Amino acid sequence: MPDEAFIHIVRVDIDPEHEAAFNAWYEQKHFPDLLACPGWLSAKRFVSIGDGPKYAAMYEVAGRWAFETPEFLRVKGFGPFESLVRNFMRIQLRPMSGPA
Repeated sequence: MPDEAFIHIVRVDIDPEHEAAFNAWYEQKHFPDLLACPGWLSAKRFVSIGDGPKYAAMYEVAGRWAFETPEFLRVKGFGPFESLVRNFMRIQLRPMSGPA
């Protein structure tokens, strides 16, 4: 299978006392750092309206190779919140169909 673009979704919870700082870090530091990495094409955050972890981030990634770059290896993870994140979930999806 060729190394093709896909969607990478991460879902997490964080204790309420850390939410404001976590959200600020995610938007102001983590997203810009990731989007500066080769192969990280877009990023958007969501909050759950149902079951599962409260926060989600959805990324468009150019290929699996984007996880191997030195730039990504320097910024991956949850930085100062690494030990505070709970219920981590990840899903990676490739398109099956859609507009050309």
